[in-house]
Amino acid sequence: MAATLRWTDLVCLGIGGMLGAGVFVSTGRAARDFAGPAVVLSYAIAGLCALLSAFCYTEFAVDLPLAGGAFSYLRVTLGEFAAFLTGANLLMEYVFSNAAVARSLTAYLGAAIGVETEVKWRITVSALPHGFNKLDPLAVFLILGLTLCICYRFKNKNATLLLLAEKLLINKSAQLMTLIGFSTKNSSKLNMALTAAHVVFVLFIIVMGFWRGDRKNFTRPARPGEHAGGFSPYGIGGVFDGAAAVYLSYIGYDAVSTMAEEVSNPARDIPMGVSGSVAVVTVLYCLMAASMAMLVPYDAIEVESPFSAAFKGSNGWGWVSRLIGAGASFGILTSLLVSMMGQARYLCVIRAGPCGLTAFIALFTDLNVLLNLVTIGTLFVFYMVANAVIYRRYVSLGSTNPWPTVGFLVLFSLSAATFTFSWRILRFGGGGGVAKVLLLSGSAATAAAAVCAFASWVPQARKPELWGVPLMPFVPAISIFLNVFLIGLLDWPSYVRFGAFTALAVVFYLLYGVHASFDAEECGELTAEPSNSFSAARPSAGGGQQ
Repeated sequence: MAATLRWTDLVCLGIGGMLGAGVFVSTGRAARDFAGPAVVLSYAIAGLCALLSAFCYTEFAVDLPLAGGAFSYLRVTLGEFAAFLTGANLLMEYVFSNAAVARSLTAYLGAAIGVETEVKWRITVSALPHGFNKLDPLAVFLILGLTLCICYRFKNKNATLLLLAEKLLINKSAQLMTLIGFSTKNSSKLNMALTAAHVVFVLFIIVMGFWRGDRKNFTRPARPGEHAGGFSPYGIGGVFDGAAAVYLSYIGYDAVSTMAEEVSNPARDIPMGVSGSVAVVTVLYCLMAASMAMLVPYDAIEVESPFSAAFKGSNGWGWVSRLIGAGASFGILTSLLVSMMGQARYLCVIRAGPCGLTAFIALFTDLNVLLNLVTIGTLFVFYMVANAVIYRRYVSLGSTNPWPTVGFLVLFSLSAATFTFSWRILRFGGGGGVAKVLLLSGSAATAAAAVCAFASWVPQARKPELWGVPLMPFVPAISIFLNVFLIGLLDWPSYVRFGAFTALAVVFYLLYGVHASFDAEECGELTAEPSNSFSAARPSAGGGQQ
C-alpha cells in the first residue's frame, strides 16, 4: 500500500475506532456505582492509561507489522506460552465484550422505540443466581443474526456491493475499501466523513446535556437521605474504581498503530495520530460524562442506557431520548459487527477453533459481570504488552544477559501489586492514616527506585529504527503500574472467574497447544519470526501489510 496517510488521517481513524459502544455501555454503571459525578475524572485517568498503552502497542506495530496484534508481538518477544495466555485473554475480551454490547444494545433499542426493556424483553428466572437470572433472548438473536451476516460475507468475497455496504456500516476504512478498488487515501477520506458524522451525534448529546441539565446535580443526589452528596461522593477511591470501569471505552486505539505501513512519515505521524486521537476522545468522553451528570443526579442514573434514559419523562423532550436511543443503537450495532469480525479473524491467526459462547453468555449474564471480565482481560493484555516492549528494548538473545531485565520486571510488578493491595486493604479494611501512608509510599518508592536504577545501570540492547516509546523505560513502566493498579480495583468474583479461565487456558495449552505447535512446526506451517532485529520482520518497501 502507498504511504499516503498523514497524522490527521490517523487521528480520525483512531477516533472512529474508539468512539463507539464503550461510552454508551459503561458510563452509567461507573457514575452510579463508583464515582458519582466525578466519573469525569475517571475518564481522564482511563485516557492517560490508554495513551501509555497505545504508545507501547505502537512501537511494536511500526517495527513488527505482523498479523495477530498483541498475540504475535508477545510470541516474537516473550515466547509461545506468554503469547498463548495473552491470546486466551484476548478471546475472553472479544466474547464477553460482544455479549455486554449486545445486552446494552437491547436497552438502547428499547429506549428508541419506547419499550421498557426489563419488562417487555427480558425474562427473570428466580432459580438462577443473581447476575445470571435475567435472560435476554433478543441479544441472542442479534448475535446469531450478525454471525450469519459475517459468515455470508466471508463466503462471498466477491460480493462488491455487500463489501461496500459493510464498509459504510462499520466505519473502518483501509482494509475493505482496498478490496473493492479504493486507495487507502480515498478510504481515509470516507472514514473522516463518517467519523465527523459520529462526532456530530456525540456533540448533540453534549449540547443537549449542558442545555437541559442542572449544575446542582454535580453535587446533589436525588435521595440525599440515602446517598452522599458532593462532586465525588465515593471519594478518590471511587474515582479510580470508575476509571477501571470505563476503560473499555478506549478499546480500539490500535486501529491507528495497525496502519503504520501506509503512513508517509511514521516517526512523526504515528505518535501524533495516537496521542491526538486518544486526547480528542478523552475530551469528548469527559464532556459526555459531565452532560449526563448535569441531566440526572448520579443515584438516579439508569445503568444500561443512561444517555437516552436521562430525557425520559421530560415534557416535550421525549424525542431526544428516542433519537439518542436510535443513534446509540446504530453505533453499538456497528461496533458489535466490527468486533465480531475481528474475533473471527483473530481465531484464524491463533489457530483456534470457533467458539459459540457469545450468544449463550449474552442470554444469561448481567452487564456488570460482563464489564468486569472485559476490563480485567483488557488490562492484562496491555500489561503484558508493556512488559514485552521493555524486554525487547533491553534484551537481545545471544548477546545480552536477560536476567537483569527479567528481575526488574518482576520487582516492579510486585511493587505495583503491593501498592494496589495496600490501597485496597486499607481502604476497605480500615487502618490508621500513618500506616496507610507508610505502606503506600514504601511500595511506590520501591517501584520508583527500581525503574530509576534499571534505567541507569542496564543499557538498551537495540534502538528502534523508525519510532520508539519515548522516555524508555519510564513510560511503559508507568503503564505497567497503572494496569496493575486498575486490575486490583475490580471485585473479588472477577478475580475468581479470571483465575479459573486462565487455569483452564494453561491446562489446554499443556495438553493440546504444545503438541499442536510442535506438529505445525514439523509440517512447516508455523514459522518462528525473528526477534533479534527491529527491522527483521518489517516487509520491504512497497510490500503490503498482513
